Amino acid sequence: MENKAWYKSPEMIVGLSALTVSLVAVFVGIYSAYIDRAYARASVWPRLEIFRSYSGKAETFEYGVTNSGTGPAKIKYVVIKYNDKAIQYWRDIDALSAKDVNFTQSFISNRIISPLQVVNPIKATTASSMIDFINTESQYVSIDICYCSIYDECWLIDRKNAPANIEECVISEKERFLQ
Repeated sequence: MENKAWYKSPEMIVGLSALTVSLVAVFVGIYSAYIDRAYARASVWPRLEIFRSYSGKAETFEYGVTNSGTGPAKIKYVVIKYNDKAIQYWRDIDALSAKDVNFTQSFISNRIISPLQVVNPIKATTASSMIDFINTESQYVSIDICYCSIYDECWLIDRKNAPANIEECVISEKERFLQ
């Protein structure tokens, strides 16, 4: 009887074929799970945008935040600086604390903004001091918002609306905007 090489026997060919098919199936399954996770993240991706608006006719000025993404944005912290100094309340801006300015404010820190939701953290009725603020001082207001998706992927955004991926949202309490 003639000795055949072990890999030429029909049983080994069937076994190696089964092993190859199994390995391909495992790799396809791993890749499919990776794609599914990426799709799940993309389907709930938040995208915050900061804007300011002035209506001369209605005599109002406002800052706004909108979520133009596909998922909720969990706001972890907000930092608002005026003349490079962190403030904790809108009234810390001189133009807003003037007696002839009426303003309404909405809570922006530690909240969840749904997709397509708009929040106006501050809306002021213009007065002479407010018009001066709009024309000269508003350029000295900086706003940073750190927010995360439901998968705890986090971004930091400023008034330039260019989100930067960050590992986590951490800030000192003295810089945190409290309103």
